[in-house]
Amino acid sequence: MKLHLLTFFCELAPGPLRELLATSGVLEDLVALRAGVSLGLLDLGPERAEEVRRLNRAGIPVTAWLLLPEDQGYWFHAGNVAQATARYDAFRAWTAEHGLEWAGVGLDIEPDLRELREVLEGGWRRLSGLLPRVVRGGRVREARAGYVALVERIRADGYRVDTYQFPFIVDERQSRSTLLQRLSGVLDLPADREVLMLYSSFVRPHGAAVLWSYGPGASSIAVGITGGGVELPGARLPPPLDWAELSRDLRLAVRWTHDLHVFSLEGCVRQGFLSRLRTFDWDAPVDPPAIPARRVDAVRRVARGVLRASARVLR
Repeated sequence: MKLHLLTFFCELAPGPLRELLATSGVLEDLVALRAGVSLGLLDLGPERAEEVRRLNRAGIPVTAWLLLPEDQGYWFHAGNVAQATARYDAFRAWTAEHGLEWAGVGLDIEPDLRELREVLEGGWRRLSGLLPRVVRGGRVREARAGYVALVERIRADGYRVDTYQFPFIVDERQSRSTLLQRLSGVLDLPADREVLMLYSSFVRPHGAAVLWSYGPGASSIAVGITGGGVELPGARLPPPLDWAELSRDLRLAVRWTHDLHVFSLEGCVRQGFLSRLRTFDWDAPVDPPAIPARRVDAVRRVARGVLRASARVLR
């Protein structure tokens, strides 16, 4: 079975990125897999530009995964639309200056990194500070309008727009609710490709069940995490996926879409997975997690009921 597209997330500073791409076999493996890279733009400097050109010369499609400085929230959310727009302006200028080529632009929609760290360090007490947002529907509407305008600008510049979303956005959308968006700051945005981040490493031992529940209907699925990512002080991060877990997740995900993402490239290289994917048997049998998946579906039905009730109350 041949995939339509396999894309690896890569979230490294310039030095480690240079070392990764210079590692023997990495570019060759990516070319053989006909895979792309969604490159986290932690900075817009000349060193990163040179690594983008390295990928361009190899014919590897590169998606510009836009990110902000940590003191601006890092990911895109309802509180930083102005900073995100300014970042895109800076990205355009940087791209033109260095003659870079992009397959698309990725918008990572997640809560404010600063708030997430506060919650992890301060526990549930910190969550109470978010409750006033429940009645502030205007904040979500205004932010969404700003991001929709940004999406339209990116498209007008000739780029495909990807959004990287947590799976609960599907339940929120189906329920016509904005409750979770008000609380978390994430936004339901239009995109040419919506990538659901179905990282089973975070929800062991039920990761496969979550993937099985949210997979149907997904246009693109991201599996992981094989290693890497931002540091979250106070969080007990789970161990990365091993080869058996990654193989299971890929074989489950390909049932619903051939457009797959893997987080992360650096994790796959570190564990020796990238070269193994060149001979990966996509058609090997994998057992569906029937009973746990039904439990996840049941939880989702209850959650959608709550979200639908909130939609009737909140304006």
